[in-house]
Amino acid sequence: MKYQIDRDPNGRWVIKEVWKRGAAILSDPLLNKGTAFTSEEREVFELDGLIPFQTTDRQRQVERGFAHIREKGGDNPLEQYIGMVSLQDRNETLFYQVLAAHVADLIPIVYTPTVGTAAVKFSRVFRRGRGLWITPDHKGRIYDVLGHARCDDVRLIVVTDNERILGLGDQGVGGMVIPVGKLSLYTLGAGIYPAHTLPVSLDVGTDNQALLDDDLYAGWRHPRLRGAEYDEIVEEFVDAVRRRWPKALLQWEDFKKVNAFTLLDRYRDVLPSFNDDIQGTGAVVAAGLLAACRATGVKLEDQRVLFVGAGAAGVGIARQIRHLLEAAGATDPLAGLALFDTQGLLVDDRRDLDAHKREFAWSGECMAELGMGAPERENLVRFVEGFRPTVIIGTTGQPGIFDERVMSVMADHAERPLVMALSNPTSRTEGIPADIIGWTDGRALVATGSPFDPVAFEDRSIPVSQCNNVYVFPGVGLGAIVSGASQVNDEMFAAAAETLALLVSDDDLAQGALYPPITDLRPVSRQIATAVARVARDTGVGLDQTDEEIEAALDREIWDLEYPVLQPV
Repeated sequence: MKYQIDRDPNGRWVIKEVWKRGAAILSDPLLNKGTAFTSEEREVFELDGLIPFQTTDRQRQVERGFAHIREKGGDNPLEQYIGMVSLQDRNETLFYQVLAAHVADLIPIVYTPTVGTAAVKFSRVFRRGRGLWITPDHKGRIYDVLGHARCDDVRLIVVTDNERILGLGDQGVGGMVIPVGKLSLYTLGAGIYPAHTLPVSLDVGTDNQALLDDDLYAGWRHPRLRGAEYDEIVEEFVDAVRRRWPKALLQWEDFKKVNAFTLLDRYRDVLPSFNDDIQGTGAVVAAGLLAACRATGVKLEDQRVLFVGAGAAGVGIARQIRHLLEAAGATDPLAGLALFDTQGLLVDDRRDLDAHKREFAWSGECMAELGMGAPERENLVRFVEGFRPTVIIGTTGQPGIFDERVMSVMADHAERPLVMALSNPTSRTEGIPADIIGWTDGRALVATGSPFDPVAFEDRSIPVSQCNNVYVFPGVGLGAIVSGASQVNDEMFAAAAETLALLVSDDDLAQGALYPPITDLRPVSRQIATAVARVARDTGVGLDQTDEEIEAALDREIWDLEYPVLQPV
């Protein structure tokens, strides 16, 4: 029997028609409360004698759970990740209570950067399945396979095909850790009840030969599907989602850049969907840029932004910033944007440009007007000298590309340069914050994709902002769900970016921070969800709700992380 989730007249979450008893209850992570079961629940659900006598309150359960994680593996993040996954598989409510009580400590464990190691070693540390793996062997019956989800009321799906996991590339079956982790953060930040979420891996093979040669590899052991065969699997999956859960929101995650843009454009009008690597990253980076504008007093339209990396993330960020420039009334939104890839500057006379890159390509005439030629278009340092960027954004996965030469030249032309080294995990970051701050005489505002400790410089402690998509996607997803959005449009992401930027306090900006404290994730997500739902309504893709009705809908949707009431059959 599937879970039936409801709210009682007091607003408490209720799981109805619970037929399990005894050990079966304790083996079900959504039903299990451990030692928090009351004496009445123990009698009704035949738990007497199966757990210790003392009933434990939330605070003590959380303390004990966190202590187990801290002790597990010492300073080994992967062992702590395994400990958190085991807790999630044992007692899902307690997992979120521990995570919420220790957000700053545990987000780097359950997501970046540790989740990258978990993806690489997935087949060797696998304990228990979560979500659904769709393989080519399921072709023709994907609709039926989706019916194996633990709840019939799925409202949010995160799906990956595992080909571009963080900065690590093709991780095959191990890519499932990304949807699982993202949905954990959705529940943490936006309060979407976990039974309403579904992680999915389109396990269509892998071109990672090391995985294919590994006897322990747990995935579909074939070369990765391409072309029409791949398209057919995706098309059947999307059609099955629409038929089974017509109002569900779908998030595309960690697809190779060409597929990422193709699938986003193909399906964004078919069902409510978005790509977090393109649009979520764009919004969170745009928010950091808007916050930096507040800190420096330089208007957005006066910034010169250099993107180093022109994949899904780089182009997604450029699109979002272009959208904000257009909204601000900039006469030529592209004039202050320049994108570099592995071949150099995007220029329209290059024959190798993908379609998603061409929209940001400079003209040869523009290069000539600025007195730039082959040396500037092919060499990053020379281009920085000529373009004089005030902002540099890295999405390359090439560690150390923001070296002393690049940073020193940039600092010569920008009073307070904004440097965003965004590649994950930590080993892939474009620059080390301490080096960047030193090379710019302590003037740079720095944001990274992975967490870094504050940097001591002279008599100051300078915070390193983590430009983490978790600031944006939970609120966007929640706002789309409560608004009944038929589409997730650019205006909704712009609202998310602008709202997030305004939530950075003046004191934090003065210290060099570009984002609110991660401990404020819940209220931040709530405010972004409100803004997104209003924009969905105002742009005609959402329900016609008043502001008061939107707030009431949010109240109904957000789980308070308390144990649900279990109603027995």
